[in-house]
Amino acid sequence: MNLKLYHFMPDKLNLYGDIGNVISLKKRCEWRGINLEVENITDTRGVKLSNCDMFFIGGGSDREQSIATEQFVKIKNEFKVAIEDGIPALTICGGYQFLGEYYKTADGNKLAGLNILDFYTESLANKPRLVGNILLESEKFGDIVGFENHGGRTYHNYNSLGNVIVGYGNNDHDKKEGLLYNNLIGTYLHGPILPKNPNVTDYLIKAALDNKYGTYEFLELNNDVELTANKFIANKLRGK
Repeated sequence: MNLKLYHFMPDKLNLYGDIGNVISLKKRCEWRGINLEVENITDTRGVKLSNCDMFFIGGGSDREQSIATEQFVKIKNEFKVAIEDGIPALTICGGYQFLGEYYKTADGNKLAGLNILDFYTESLANKPRLVGNILLESEKFGDIVGFENHGGRTYHNYNSLGNVIVGYGNNDHDKKEGLLYNNLIGTYLHGPILPKNPNVTDYLIKAALDNKYGTYEFLELNNDVELTANKFIANKLRGK
């Protein structure tokens, strides 16, 4: 079986080493005998998201996000159709914020988003950054662990990735983290998130295979090492 992943703007949106998410997807496909072709997209002219099976957008600084937005707006409708069609996607930090209506920086500069989904993000000069280890309880994935470091506070009414047990999440108010919509995952979790949370990785791979092949045999991997590490971190954050 073969899958293709579009990795958008890896030269600008890899502030927190989120390339590790792409490596995790590729390895967990490889271990199953699935060939995952990763295509780095730095210029969106002529890009057709219908030609990929999943896509990834990482995070960057405000300046880099502004530059990336100029590229993303060219294929705004492509993104919208892909998300509505259920193409699996992982968007981290700035990549998550892009999909909303706008991102207001701490100095009051309002960066227009793609306005694909109904949410917004604001960074307030009198509010501290939200930084530290984070633990979520997710109905879909169980315990999710990671690290967050963001000034923006995101507000929406979509399903979240999980409930915040330790840390901040989308903002420092509603105790929700991330966004789940169709097969799209938006999150502030770095770390990177996927190596620490194999259930999330496999969800994206399964969704891509479902879309492309329908019926197939999904090889279950031995996740003892990954899940032991996940449990150790979760227990430590819970104070056990």
